[in-house]
Amino acid sequence: MDVAISAVASEFVSRFISFLVNKYSYSSHVRLEEKVERLQNLLMRVHMVVEEADGRYIMNSRMVMQLQLLSEAMYQGYHVVDTFRYQSLEDKGSNEVCNSSVLPFAIPLKRTRTIACTRKDKVVNLELDGALESMQNVVDNMMEFVVLLGGCDRMVRRPYDSYLYYENIMFGRHAERQTLLNFLLQQNPPGDEPAVLPIIGGRTVGKKTLVAHVCRDERVRSRFSSVLHLSGENLLKILEHESTILGEMLVVVEFATNVDDNDWRTFHSFVKRLATGSKVIIISKLQRSARFGSVKPIFLNNLSYKEFSYLFKTLAFGSANPKEHPRLVPIAQEYAKVLHMEESLLIVNTFANVLRNNLNVRFWLCLFNKSRRMIERNLSIYGVDLKIHMEQGYPLHLTDYALNPLRAIPYSSTVPRKKELPKVTLGELLQDPSVRPKGEFNLVTWESMIPPYNSSSYFVPDWVQDTPEGTPLSGKKRRGLHV
Repeated sequence: MDVAISAVASEFVSRFISFLVNKYSYSSHVRLEEKVERLQNLLMRVHMVVEEADGRYIMNSRMVMQLQLLSEAMYQGYHVVDTFRYQSLEDKGSNEVCNSSVLPFAIPLKRTRTIACTRKDKVVNLELDGALESMQNVVDNMMEFVVLLGGCDRMVRRPYDSYLYYENIMFGRHAERQTLLNFLLQQNPPGDEPAVLPIIGGRTVGKKTLVAHVCRDERVRSRFSSVLHLSGENLLKILEHESTILGEMLVVVEFATNVDDNDWRTFHSFVKRLATGSKVIIISKLQRSARFGSVKPIFLNNLSYKEFSYLFKTLAFGSANPKEHPRLVPIAQEYAKVLHMEESLLIVNTFANVLRNNLNVRFWLCLFNKSRRMIERNLSIYGVDLKIHMEQGYPLHLTDYALNPLRAIPYSSTVPRKKELPKVTLGELLQDPSVRPKGEFNLVTWESMIPPYNSSSYFVPDWVQDTPEGTPLSGKKRRGLHV
């Protein structure tokens, strides 16, 4: 009898504790949802102001600093909201995404949830509280900025410029863009030497993209009679065209390597003879190039993960609402982590476009796993990160994206460009590996949509000839993915 009573009492206590835990979890989740809704409302207000600021000429340097703070808080807020959605999806136990056998980052469906969920709720709660406090402070201090913004002239845009504007919004660079506009539109005092602004940043951070966007501005186009693009190698070729140069000039010089000081002095002496108001922009990845500037340089760093994640998700979903595709959200977050670790800003559009054209969970998982294997393969071959070995000119092993072994060799002085070969873009290969031509071809990994329409391509040899004799190929049959 005592045993029966003890068992009943134990069961009662267990159910009572379970009831309390479930009630606490439910009320805790409701409170989290309310905080997320408040954060989203604040985000909408901040994003509206940032977007409006990007359409104005902000000539006040302090306002530019305030814009930088606004944009940083905005991306931080979006990151916290996405983290909450990701956590909510895991807690619902999605069979297709939250399966440890499919995704390495997923959490198993069957698990002891009480302690784990409580801890995660606390972590998410702390992140939400921090983001809410930060966002509320930003909004509270935004009134003066909004009032002053109303006095800034509005930019005139054409349809194509609006498209570029949308791209610029996602890439950030709000403050840097305004700083560059201020430099170009500010009048030099009479008799002053032409102002020189260095833009310094690593490979593929968007230095030329920033300059190209700003140079399309109507006021910039009307300010200068012409824009001349030079490289460090042909820096002095401008001397040959002195008789044909008229009016105020904007000279954009790209330094791939260090420039001799004597060459720079010769170039600068020539620039001094140009019409008053002419300006020079230096684009370089070398910190030493900053010594040529007459004003404070613009330093472009890699996008933070929060900015990069927002960019990738916005591009990958396009006009689709992520809320309608909740199982794709965690995949997009993990894909952004992989690409951000490799600092692959240059090809983010390529991958995002392919994903956007097929909003299917199996397809996204397949492409994500291919990308992860490709990075691991190159790391095991060269022993360095993908970005480093690309900068050093090593071939890319892209077999994971193809039906047969694929080695992409960068064009260089030792590998002359072969324009007559068939051309395949990386996006086409990602969507359908069977598009690979027989024999040699050019693989275009990136193409710019704005002047001067730069591109990056690799030479791909015939895979039969490129495979060393006696090298065994994988005996495992590659199954096609039908989605």
